[in-house]
Amino acid sequence: MLARSSTAALAGIEAYPVQVEVDLAPGLPALVIVGLADAAVQESRERVRSALRNSGLRLPLSRVIVSLAPADRRKQGPSFDLPIALALTCASGQLDPSQLKGIWSCGELGLDGQLRPIRGALSIALAAHRAGARALLVPLDNRDEACLVKGLDVRPAGSLNQALEALQPNYKPSSLPPSGIKPRPKPAPVDLQDVQGQAHGRRALEIAAAGGHHLLLVGPPGSGKTLLAQSLAGLLPPLSPPEQLEITQLYSVAGELEQQGGLIHERPFRSPHHSCSSAALLGGGSSPRPGELALAHRGVLFLDELGEFRRDVLNQLRQPLEQGALRLSRAKQQLHYPCCISLVAATNPCPCGWYGDPEHDCSCTASERQRYWGRLSGPLLDRIDLQVVMQRVPAEILLQGYGAPSSLPLPESTACVAKRIEQARQRMENRNPKGLSNHRLCTRDLRERAQLAEDALALWQQVMAARALSARSGQRLLSVARTIADLDGESQVGSSAVAEALTYRSFMP
Repeated sequence: MLARSSTAALAGIEAYPVQVEVDLAPGLPALVIVGLADAAVQESRERVRSALRNSGLRLPLSRVIVSLAPADRRKQGPSFDLPIALALTCASGQLDPSQLKGIWSCGELGLDGQLRPIRGALSIALAAHRAGARALLVPLDNRDEACLVKGLDVRPAGSLNQALEALQPNYKPSSLPPSGIKPRPKPAPVDLQDVQGQAHGRRALEIAAAGGHHLLLVGPPGSGKTLLAQSLAGLLPPLSPPEQLEITQLYSVAGELEQQGGLIHERPFRSPHHSCSSAALLGGGSSPRPGELALAHRGVLFLDELGEFRRDVLNQLRQPLEQGALRLSRAKQQLHYPCCISLVAATNPCPCGWYGDPEHDCSCTASERQRYWGRLSGPLLDRIDLQVVMQRVPAEILLQGYGAPSSLPLPESTACVAKRIEQARQRMENRNPKGLSNHRLCTRDLRERAQLAEDALALWQQVMAARALSARSGQRLLSVARTIADLDGESQVGSSAVAEALTYRSFMP
């Protein structure tokens, strides 16, 4: 007898429909899975056998062929256990075929028949909704994220027997607590008031948050680079509902979504270690998953100790930073991960960290400094709009943070700076096509909508000629100047905005 059930497989952050076909054929008892299945799917044979037996269901004493269609696309992970078990139960005459019509399912089976959570349940729910599924069976721990898809009948189950009960015509949802769509607990962000001094770095951080620009902080140890970077997430505006769903989907596919958790409401802040591999930073691997770059989507990617990262890893960031998306091409599949991020990088000026400091002698040779900065290619630095040199903070300014009396004004708080950023972003949305940030504007958009004054264009032309800037650097200079004008409430970009923008591109290693 032939039976079918519906499920989905992950490809990047999206899921595509998969038809599970089970046929009982004459021959010695065996269970064969075809359809370009990986090792985890092949091992489902033993999990399904044990789950059926321990759930009180009959195992067919015949040759069982399981086909996962389409057969030319790779299937990965244990989420096919439940649809295979349901189709096998139907093929052996223990389940009415009409009960599986229009029902999608996914879930990993334990040997005792219990259902375990899977990654990517939200993507599978979205695929089921697009395909017009009548209902979706999911493990109990994946219920909340699947329920985020409006208009889809989600039926959670804790075991194979409960999944069979959910297929009955008289099924009534159990009295489970309402879906957890409330925000997850958010850690207390770093407030800008905690950053003492560093007026130039604070201003660069404000520009980066307003215009979506990438930022490089260069300075000696303890100058506040990490503290500034950690405060950037608090300056960014709240996520819109579509952005919340998109980020939640990414974390679900990566397997980093908390169990029984709802939407992710806060912007992500990712800070990978400098020893991470290219697969960890960008994504991919033998079982492809989103990397730190994609997990920072709509948020902040902080690369601390930038000069310690491997050169080949950093060079792979160039194209994703430019396009806001990562496309991985493999022999048998192509994956797409969104990565519209705000990059903040921090590094010391040399291996010992004290090059250029007036009170500390640098112990590095010229060749050591050259080798240190050689890890950062020119094309990568060309894509970083704001490059800021920071100095050590004097003791009298640091004492102000501990309540010591001082004639200096207190630093602005995150809430105060965030108001200016919100107003600047509103001006960008009203002026730019599709609400793009200034960093995302192409040359044509800058020319048509940046509203550049004649004196600004004249100064920009002089700078381009004097410093032999590339076309990309020149465009980045104008986009930063446009953001500065937006923060200052100016409709036109004047020469003062271009001059200030130039101060953030004057760093030469």
